[in-house]
Amino acid sequence: MAGPILVFDSGVGGLSVVAALRERLPRAALAYACDNAMLPYGRREDAWLVRRILAVCEAAVRTSGCVALVVACNTASTLALDALRERLRVPVVGTVPAIKPAAALSRSGHIGLLATSATVARPYTLRLIEAFAAHCTVRRVAADSLVREAERQLAGEPPDVAVIEAALAPLWKDPALDTVVLGCTHFPLLRDALATAAPREVAWVDSSDAIARRTAQVVAGVATSTGPGASLATAPDAVLARALARFGFARPQPLSLD
Repeated sequence: MAGPILVFDSGVGGLSVVAALRERLPRAALAYACDNAMLPYGRREDAWLVRRILAVCEAAVRTSGCVALVVACNTASTLALDALRERLRVPVVGTVPAIKPAAALSRSGHIGLLATSATVARPYTLRLIEAFAAHCTVRRVAADSLVREAERQLAGEPPDVAVIEAALAPLWKDPALDTVVLGCTHFPLLRDALATAAPREVAWVDSSDAIARRTAQVVAGVATSTGPGASLATAPDAVLARALARFGFARPQPLSLD
């Protein structure tokens, strides 16, 4: 029997992609791996991150026996996707900020990109903006603090409203802005809190459904097994276990790196 589809993220943000994968591939087995020992990725040095992402993903792919890897992390994808595809023997599906659909959706042509500091400044992101939103005004906002708020929410704690409002505040300097790209997979987990904190109604756009569609294409014709989802973590603990259990994953097992 074939193995699962493995979803990888630095923390629990990839669970926003898990929901879309389960909707599109309801019979596919999913496994989850996270490098929560090194959270957050967005503030770390690029060369170090590439080495770390390769090591964690190689170990997770080997341990899980997966048929495909979904890198449900914008930072990891914009930085290490090519290296992962060269190194791994399974198909790799990446994540990129949903600039293209946001530009098409916006009526005013004023959109925001809410992401980690690494993602908003990376050349890959700038190329996406040039390719798909050159006709738009794009306000890029680094919101690393929201990563921790999403982790806290899944652990059962209420997110800090003041932190969310402060993270969003730079967006509202553009009165014409009507669409916001959630450029970190952690952020859709906070969608309700973000909408409540916003001073006006805007469209929130993320890439989870596009990732699920692409994954379905990649694994087409591959029979995946069914059953409870396994999970792996570089620093498993009870808090992480509770968050993963809410999405149907077993208690995380420690992921050993070479």
